[in-house]
Amino acid sequence: MKKLLLVLGIILFGSLCQASDTVLTGGVDFDWVNLPQVQRDAQIADYQSKIFGEEIITKISKKDFKNTYKDFIKDKYYKSNYKLASNGITETSDAKICGFFYKESILYMYAIQFKKTPKTVYYYSAYGRLSYVDTMSENYPNYPYYSKQVRSNGTLAGAIYFVSHDLQYIYKPDGEFKGVWYKDKMFDRKGKQILTRSNW
Repeated sequence: MKKLLLVLGIILFGSLCQASDTVLTGGVDFDWVNLPQVQRDAQIADYQSKIFGEEIITKISKKDFKNTYKDFIKDKYYKSNYKLASNGITETSDAKICGFFYKESILYMYAIQFKKTPKTVYYYSAYGRLSYVDTMSENYPNYPYYSKQVRSNGTLAGAIYFVSHDLQYIYKPDGEFKGVWYKDKMFDRKGKQILTRSNW
């Protein structure tokens, strides 16, 4: 359940942190339920290939992770950021902030996306310890783009291919397809609805 909430949080944060001047032209057709299985499988494989390439890497060394994110392992301003997130503040002059709450009142995690480096989002515990890092593909914030989330121990937590604000394909760390979100509903590989969300 915690992993599902985190994936939902990533999707929510990804859509909240988009540039406000992004304009989508045309529309996204979603006919997942009525597509032949071979077409669903082809779409799943296509997006998987765009995210993972030919080799699915599920872990980087903890040392490499620490070297890459050494300046972000501990949030130096966690007391201030915790307070901002707790009070529903979502933006400062240099960053966007998103709080994650347990039972709508207890902040257990917050995320920071610095405006100077918007392709990376840092997720911190309530005590300012780095828990996860999201990295976005080069075309972010323009659709389509994808994001990968890595835990602080270097293991891949999952990946998402964002076709649009309304449509996201979710993949497990090993590249296995988890489901496709269309607006407030998630569907599995066979076209069966399996989840709903309230934060779309």
